[in-house]
Amino acid sequence: MKSPSFLLVVLLSALITVSLRALPFLLFGGNRKMPEWLTRLGRSLPPAIMAVLIIYCLRGAISNPQNAAPAAVAVLIVVGSYAWKHQTFLSIFLGTAVYMAMLRILF
Repeated sequence: MKSPSFLLVVLLSALITVSLRALPFLLFGGNRKMPEWLTRLGRSLPPAIMAVLIIYCLRGAISNPQNAAPAAVAVLIVVGSYAWKHQTFLSIFLGTAVYMAMLRILF
């Protein structure tokens, strides 16, 4: 891709991203109340997304039983550390580090 067209694609992508992120604030800013369906969606969508991500991440453990033990320990570390500190980044970091260490040590 040539440089000017590459720059145009990047700028257009940035403009679309910023516009989509600003849209809810423009629509529902100030005193305007969000519709009830949107409030319900905001409560139910994050757990649903997390469930899909968990299934996606653990699909390898299900199809390859050799990875089941490290994956199970990593899940327990993530759940336990989140219940303890309520810090998402810390929980993901610890779970990933334990999983990778167990893969290196065991296999």
